[in-house]
Amino acid sequence: MKTFLLLSVAWLLPVISVNAQSKIVQSLERDVPGQGKVTIHQDAAIAALIGSDAIPVNAEGRKVLKSNGYRVQVYAGNNTRQAKNEAYAMSTTVKEHFPDLPVYTSFNPPRWLCRVGDFRSIEEADAVMRQLRATEVFKEVSIVKDQINIIW
Repeated sequence: MKTFLLLSVAWLLPVISVNAQSKIVQSLERDVPGQGKVTIHQDAAIAALIGSDAIPVNAEGRKVLKSNGYRVQVYAGNNTRQAKNEAYAMSTTVKEHFPDLPVYTSFNPPRWLCRVGDFRSIEEADAVMRQLRATEVFKEVSIVKDQINIIW
C-alpha cells in the first residue's frame, strides 16, 4: 500500500510542479493599494521554459517561437562597409524574386550574412535553395543550420 501511495504521489508531482511554475509569476505580481506594486520583468524565453503563456508575438500579433532548423545562406562577406552594403543589396534582390520568403541580414562577427527562410527540415530548405539557384542570380547558396522562427 505504501508503494502504491508513493508511486501515485511521484506521478502527480511533475503535473503539480508545471502548473505551479506557470502560475508563480502571476501570483507574485500584485498592485495592492497602500502596500505597493510588484512587477516582474523577465525574458520571454524564461516564461516559455516554465510554461507561461507569455510567448513573444510578431508585428502581426502572431506567436513566434524559436527552434533549431535550417536557412538558405545567399551571401557571406567580411566585416567591411562594402560587405554590409552587399548583404543588404542581396536582401533586396531576394525580396524582389521571392516576396513571401523571410530574409534575415545580420552581422555575425567577423562577417555579414544574408539568409532566407525558416525551414524545419533540410528537404524544405533544399527545395528553396534549388529555386534560388534556378534564377541564376544567386550564385553561392548553401543550406546552414540556424535558429529559426516558428510563427503560429
